[in-house]
Amino acid sequence: MNDQVSGKTGRARAVTAERPAPSAVDAMVAKIRGLISDGGLQLGDSLPTEKELCERFDAGRNTVREAMRILKAYGVVAVRPKVGATLIDDRMERALDLFSFNTLDISRRTFNDIQGFRKLIEVGSVDTIFDHVSAKDVAELRALNAALREAPSISEASELDFRFHLRLVSILDNRAAHDVYRIMKPVIIRIMERGKQIRDFNVDTFEQHATVVDALELRDRIRYQYALITHLHLGLWAFDEEGEADRPAL
Repeated sequence: MNDQVSGKTGRARAVTAERPAPSAVDAMVAKIRGLISDGGLQLGDSLPTEKELCERFDAGRNTVREAMRILKAYGVVAVRPKVGATLIDDRMERALDLFSFNTLDISRRTFNDIQGFRKLIEVGSVDTIFDHVSAKDVAELRALNAALREAPSISEASELDFRFHLRLVSILDNRAAHDVYRIMKPVIIRIMERGKQIRDFNVDTFEQHATVVDALELRDRIRYQYALITHLHLGLWAFDEEGEADRPAL
């Protein structure tokens, strides 16, 4: 029995030993976040001064400054001369900046992941979309699609393509879904641009969108799902990491 206890204790110590202690800066970030939540601070409220934070948490000035820099990068605080640190909520903008900074090429796996996620939102929410869609929604989707048909370049067509799908998602009236799409915009746009390099976007994308909107207006659930799934996965072969061996004949 003692051997079993000893063995478990040894394993527990080994697991604990593998977990590095947080750095002084990470610990300070956690303390300041705790101060914000425990103190019931609201947007626009001021945080204690740098000197006060040093004294409150018995920390060095450099540690506090680095922690504040991280919170600023998170979009949680704004630091201004003679004013100090105040609480803000720019977290969504920081997430957008971070995602747009990603310049890596789009792989087939990324394509599958992104388009699969979009399918969950745009196709999987068909019942909610049909419950909420209005004549105004349909009219605005058609207007965006008409503008896409006249787009003079791939970049402009891709921007309108994204706005079409974002408008479709907005029918859900779900802020979280809408914000996630905004964060994903740089990658979605790159997927759209790559697909449009190999197809006539003024015709193909326009016709695919038109089929989706027609099904939406008619409340034809099966037609809507089929049209949208086909549209989202049509460019899969363009992201084949093995080359163009699987490219279908045009």
